Amino acid sequence: MSDAPRTGRHPADFEGMAALVTGGGSGIGAATAALLLARGARVAVLDRDPAGAPAGAIPVTADVTSDAAVRAAVGEAVGELGALHTLVGNAGTGAVGTVEDNDDAEWSRVLDVNVLGLVRTARAALPALRRTAAGAPGRVSITHTCSIAATAGLPQRALYGASKGAVLSLTLAMAADHLREGIRVNCVNPGTADTPWVGRLLDRADDPVAERAALHARQPMGRMVTADEVAAAIASLASPSASGITGTALAVDGGMQGVRLRPAT
Repeated sequence: MSDAPRTGRHPADFEGMAALVTGGGSGIGAATAALLLARGARVAVLDRDPAGAPAGAIPVTADVTSDAAVRAAVGEAVGELGALHTLVGNAGTGAVGTVEDNDDAEWSRVLDVNVLGLVRTARAALPALRRTAAGAPGRVSITHTCSIAATAGLPQRALYGASKGAVLSLTLAMAADHLREGIRVNCVNPGTADTPWVGRLLDRADDPVAERAALHARQPMGRMVTADEVAAAIASLASPSASGITGTALAVDGGMQGVRLRPAT
C-alpha cells in the first residue's frame, strides 16, 4: 500500500477500503467522511438527513433510534460499497442541565440516540466487518465519537455526561469482545468542539459572545477544537497504521483532560 499523497497533503492509507460514517451529514461526521474520502476510502454516510454529506460519499437515510431502519441502511451501504472495513459511530445528540433538569422522557431519548444508536449500528455492521476481517487483518475497525464529558465532570451536562460515560464503557467492552475476530474498537473524546450543535447552544445563551468566550477559555489551549481536528483523530485510529491500537480513548480536547495550567499573570 502506497503512502504517497492522494490529494494534497493526505496520504492514501485508506486506498481500497470502505467506510460507513453515522451522523455524517454535518459537523464531525461530515468532516470525517470528507477526510476518509481524501485518503482513498469509499465512504457511505448514514444520517437522518444526509444532504450535507461531502461530495463523493454514498448517502443512506436512517434514524439510529430505529433498529429496522439502521439494519436496512447498513445493508444498503454495504451493498453499495461492496465490503466494510471501518465503521465510525458518530451520530449523537446533546443535552443541557443538572440531574434535576431533564425528565425521564429526555433521559430515554438521549440515551437511545447516544448509546443504543451505536449498539444498533454496530450490531448491523458486525457481520460485514467480520467478513472483511477474515481476509484483511489489521484493517478493520470501529471508532466511536465519545466526549471529554465521559472522563471529566462538566457543569450542566449530567445527562450528556452519563450517556458518553456509557459510550466509553461500551467501547472498552466491544474491544474485548471483538479483538479475536480482528476488529479493533476505539473512541475519540472531543472537548468542546465548534460544531453546529454548539452553535445552536450558543444561539440560545443570554449572551452568546460571552458564552463562546467561556467555552474557549475552559480548554487549556484557549479555544474550542475544530471538527477537522476531531476527524483527524478518528481517521488516525481507523487507519491500518493503527493496527496495534484497540480499547483506547483518544482525547482531542485542547488539553482539558490532562493539562493543568497556572493562572495567567
